[in-house]
Order: sequence, then C-alpha cells, then structure tokens
Amino acid sequence: MRLSYEETGPADAPVVLLGSSLGANQAMWAPQVDVLANRFRVIAFDHRGHGGSEVPDGPYAIEDLGGDVLELLDTLEVEQASYVGISLGGAVGLWLAQNAPDRFHRFAVICPPSNPAATAQVWLDRATQVRAEGMQSVVDATLARWFLPDFKADLEPVRQMLLACPPEGYAACLEALSTTNLLPGLASITAPVLVITADSDTSIPPETVVPLAAEIPGAHLEIIENAAHLVTYSHPDVVNPLLLAHLG
Repeated sequence: MRLSYEETGPADAPVVLLGSSLGANQAMWAPQVDVLANRFRVIAFDHRGHGGSEVPDGPYAIEDLGGDVLELLDTLEVEQASYVGISLGGAVGLWLAQNAPDRFHRFAVICPPSNPAATAQVWLDRATQVRAEGMQSVVDATLARWFLPDFKADLEPVRQMLLACPPEGYAACLEALSTTNLLPGLASITAPVLVITADSDTSIPPETVVPLAAEIPGAHLEIIENAAHLVTYSHPDVVNPLLLAHLG
C-alpha cells in the first residue's frame, strides 16, 4: 500500500510520524509540523483512502491501517520512530503500540477511539450515507464535532480538506472503526504514552478516554479545556508544548 507522505526537518534527526483524523489529510498538521521539525524528522502521512494515498475498495480493518504505517517505515528504512495520532490516527497508534512495540519509542494519542466497535452501527450508517450522498453530506456535522461554536478561525480550508476526501476511503475507514476494540491490549503497552483528550469532545467523549489512559501502564493524561475534537488545530498553543515535552 502506497501512503502519501511529506517529510520536514533534518534528515538525520529522530523520526516522528503524524497520523491524521478520519476525513483529514496531512495538511491538518500544519500547526505542528514547523514546531516539531526544529527537533525531529517529521513524516506526516495520509491513511489509506485519504489525501494522496491509494484508495482500495473497502472495507478496511485497523490491522490494514497499522500495517500501512509499518510498511511506510520499511520503505523509508526507518527502524524506530515515535508516533503522534489524533482520532482515527490515535486508534492506529494504539494498535501499533500493542502490535509493533519494537518499532516505536513513544506515542502520543489524541482523542483516540479505543472501542468504536461498541457503537458499530453509528459508523456503518455514516459509511452508507457517504457512499450514497458523498462527503458533502457529512461535512457540516463533522465541523460541528471538531470545533466549538466560538472558535473564530477560518474553517474553509478544513471544509475543503473534508470535501476532498475520497468517499470510498472515508467509508472504508468507518468500517474499520466499526470492528475495532483496542481495550483488551492496553495493559500490554510498554512504550511511554501521552494521552490527550478535550473536555467538550462529543465525537470521542473524554469519559471514554480517561479510563483508557488509566489502563495503559505509566500513561500521562492531559485534558484540554474549552476544546472540541480537533484540538491540534484549535489549540496548538496547548498541544504543541505537550508534544515537545513528551517526545523529548
């Protein structure tokens, strides 16, 4: 699987991978890339079915998405990296932490769904909707989950990013979430993990993330106040220092 990616920062620096939210592409990391690239070789990638990556027919599974990341590391000849992921990218990070611990130094998982299979029909219904009606049918609802009403920044670039997401890729990743339960393996994670949640996240509510952090040995939990789901975009002034402190 060929994943689209962009590298920033010194070629000989420690590697940090950035895994995006469902429906987003590597451009969503613009508030983080330059800051991280002062210290790291930053590789922001698009999940399969998103951005410039290939779009195979669905359904996908979390093993597919995690395997794509490992294949990317192999392609880049990177033995070990750290990983930062939000939303879908956070779920992929938890899978990698459980299934490929030898390839990663540290993880930061932001608003991660740990057991989306518990609400499988919600994801499957949205997949059906997007295949039938296109991305325009979910954009407004997605933006309402991602940002609080009083967030004043221009969201048109984010809207266009969502509209550009291939409907099949989006739907197939929803199907991957519908079969994902990462809870049983959390206690086996050995890498240092930073878990970030947002107090007003209606997409992945904090009451589902806080217990997740408690199950990961030694995990550090941060709750961002007055924030909705896409905290990397809305609150980089809070998130970026947390990432830098954790990644070392």
